[in-house]
Amino acid sequence: MRMSAKAEYAVRAMVELATVEDGVRVTTDELASAQGIPPQFLVDILSALRADHLVRSHRGRDGGYELSRPGTQISIADVLRCIDGPLASVRDIGLGDLPYSGPTAALTDVWRALRASMRSVLEQTSLADVAAGALPEHVNRLAADYRDQETLRRGPRSAS
Repeated sequence: MRMSAKAEYAVRAMVELATVEDGVRVTTDELASAQGIPPQFLVDILSALRADHLVRSHRGRDGGYELSRPGTQISIADVLRCIDGPLASVRDIGLGDLPYSGPTAALTDVWRALRASMRSVLEQTSLADVAAGALPEHVNRLAADYRDQETLRRGPRSAS
């Protein structure tokens, strides 16, 4: 999976909004400043999030943005799909329609497993989980496994 800058910025902005008290609105400039996101880029992102009913905007002196529902009810997958579309696709073809046969036939199940793995992480991790630093146990376990593998790949570092 390759995540676009737009999607990564969207997730960061949404996690930031998940830390705000109910009823408090955050301006585009405040969000951009808090997360180091280019303000004009953020305007486009917030527009897409609003169109997908993930945020609400309010005009006026006390205007700004807020989540459309509690952060516990918005997954990282919701945000990514809004910005970049399906979580995993192969050449924008449905997995059941891939033209694999012979020795490559099992690739369809590899792609299914990849999609299921991503969904188990992204759909079961809410904005509130990230904001609180309290990720689901299976996500913590996968992250720890990844860190361990990275350490093994790098090998022991020599003291210089």
